[in-house]
Amino acid sequence: MGRAFEFRKARKLKRWGQMSKTFTKFGRQISMAVKSGGPDPDNNSLLRVIIQNAKAANMPKDNIERAIKKAAEKGNSDAFKDMVYEGYAPYGIALVVETTTDNSTRTVANVRSIIRKAGGSLGTTGSNEFLFERKSMFKIPFDAGRDMEEFELELIDFGGDEIDVDGDEVIIYGEFSSFGSIQKYLEAQEITILSAEFDRIPHDTKELTPEQQEEIENLIGKLEEDDDVQNVFHNMG
Repeated sequence: MGRAFEFRKARKLKRWGQMSKTFTKFGRQISMAVKSGGPDPDNNSLLRVIIQNAKAANMPKDNIERAIKKAAEKGNSDAFKDMVYEGYAPYGIALVVETTTDNSTRTVANVRSIIRKAGGSLGTTGSNEFLFERKSMFKIPFDAGRDMEEFELELIDFGGDEIDVDGDEVIIYGEFSSFGSIQKYLEAQEITILSAEFDRIPHDTKELTPEQQEEIENLIGKLEEDDDVQNVFHNMG
């Protein structure tokens, strides 16, 4: 199995631990997708993916439809934007915090406070993003009748570069810029996309003691509890 897959399996990210916060975060993603590409999932590929991700996280259909309707309403003043913050946790662990916010002043203050209280520091843009490789990641159902070697060769033409089987799921990694082409290929083949997202895989990882690892995981958990925070990436082994 590939480096990206093994790292992701070992990493303890509690992204979807608290459902109310999860639904808030998906609501923001839906809002941004609707405003950029319209409310019709058939004509908005990004919205299709977000809806699928929301369903995978057990977000009720009514919640999804309300979020789409609200974002499409004229006069809706919600203006979310993506902001990325970089910093370091204790023991030299690099952090990249992806947020979706309607108030960047509030968000950066919250992120800085959480990291500082844990003994870390917030850096400047570009201070450690280079330590990670951005990847597209798709999950699809495993099909015993599918020729995986042939499937992987076909995906290469659309930007896919790694496939791993994890039980009844297949995880596809591809270039960051190939997200759209991989999505179109899977949809053209009528392959169900269970979820899709962007990942950041560290080029190298740092090993910590169990006590140190628990300390960093607590910090990550506090960051993920913030409604503005979408994802937290790190290079802890």
